[in-house]
Amino acid sequence: MAEAPTRSRRALVAGSVGNFIEWYEFGVYGYFATVIAARFFTPEGGGEIEALVRTYASFALAFFFRPVGAALFGRLGDRIGRRPVLVLVVTLMTAATTLIGALPTYDTAGALAPWLLTFLRVVQGLSAGGEFGGAVSVLTESAPPGRRGLYGAWQSFTVALGLLAGAGVAALLATVLSEGQVSAWGWRLPFLLALPMGLGALWLRLRLDETPAFRAAGAGAVVRPPGREVVRAVALGAGRIMGWAAAGYTFLVVLPSYLQSTLDASFQQALVATVLANLGFAAAILPAGALSDRVGRRAVMLTGALLVVVLAVPLLNLLQDPGASRVAQGLAVCAAGAVVGLMAGPGPALLAEMFPTTVRYTGLGLAYALSNAVFSGCAGLVITETVERTGNVDVPAYYAAAACAVSALALATATAPARTLATEEAR
Repeated sequence: MAEAPTRSRRALVAGSVGNFIEWYEFGVYGYFATVIAARFFTPEGGGEIEALVRTYASFALAFFFRPVGAALFGRLGDRIGRRPVLVLVVTLMTAATTLIGALPTYDTAGALAPWLLTFLRVVQGLSAGGEFGGAVSVLTESAPPGRRGLYGAWQSFTVALGLLAGAGVAALLATVLSEGQVSAWGWRLPFLLALPMGLGALWLRLRLDETPAFRAAGAGAVVRPPGREVVRAVALGAGRIMGWAAAGYTFLVVLPSYLQSTLDASFQQALVATVLANLGFAAAILPAGALSDRVGRRAVMLTGALLVVVLAVPLLNLLQDPGASRVAQGLAVCAAGAVVGLMAGPGPALLAEMFPTTVRYTGLGLAYALSNAVFSGCAGLVITETVERTGNVDVPAYYAAAACAVSALALATATAPARTLATEEAR
């Protein structure tokens, strides 16, 4: 009996660690977007905004390959097991991230440089698409009874830790290196750090046991519920988390570039704001997941979505106000992160409970990947381009609030499919 808690804790660590690396890298790419734009997407005569848009286009492209990765690796994970596929995807993510740190820039390789960067971003998108479904399947299928919300929240919590780690490394480099050094070679260091991180994650996953739910379903079994039911669950799942996807990337990743390019903040000021937003995000996730085990997933997520709808514009206006105190602005970005955490905490368990074991890896992975491809991957591109074309500096708030309004509607009105993880456990 003592083996079960040990197995659950091991699954918790091994399932979460890949998300940390994945979101550390995606955070670093977002935080250094202006530097990457200058090094890879600014040929002679190109403008800064044009280069930034191209950088975010590469960012978005990686997200659009996530559904492909979710379908490919999800099908493998539902057939051969969660463990071997999670080992594969963390290996791919680590290799691609490390290679980005070693790429030649436009000055060295010319037009080949942005293509090489984009190729590695595609590899990252594929591996990231396979990461979420497997990690959440492991976490929720290994959770003790009545604690799936808390265990699933660790996926989101390690996302926050990854973003914080990326912001911390970026802030440290901005402090100890000159702006010229960061632009010349310092930006490479955060990507190269992914190698030791990835080797540690690989070691943990090689020690991971297969989940009890997958073993009970029978390795290699292909038991499909009606196709219409799966498609409906994927669509509902994507709708329910689109607010989390859009608001999360707006407040936690796109914010630094927005503050620099639109509000003329310094690199360090933008990173401090981002760290505060991610601290609020991290602080809310685990309590939100645990609360969802008591009052339900949708109740907690609906609260977060409605708070974004109400508060997005006032919070952004506070950041834009030159007369506002630094304390008030710091509390504003921290609060923005916290309301996203209310959605991110219960989100993984909510998705896992919508699919039976035989299609869980694929189904929840696709729902998450599709929502993130559209509403996270395009966030930087849409916000930067729209602000540039319209001159309206409130665009980030409108983007996050509109997505959360639709998400709130999906959470409030949709009913889950009949076959869930909960009903399976009850049998």
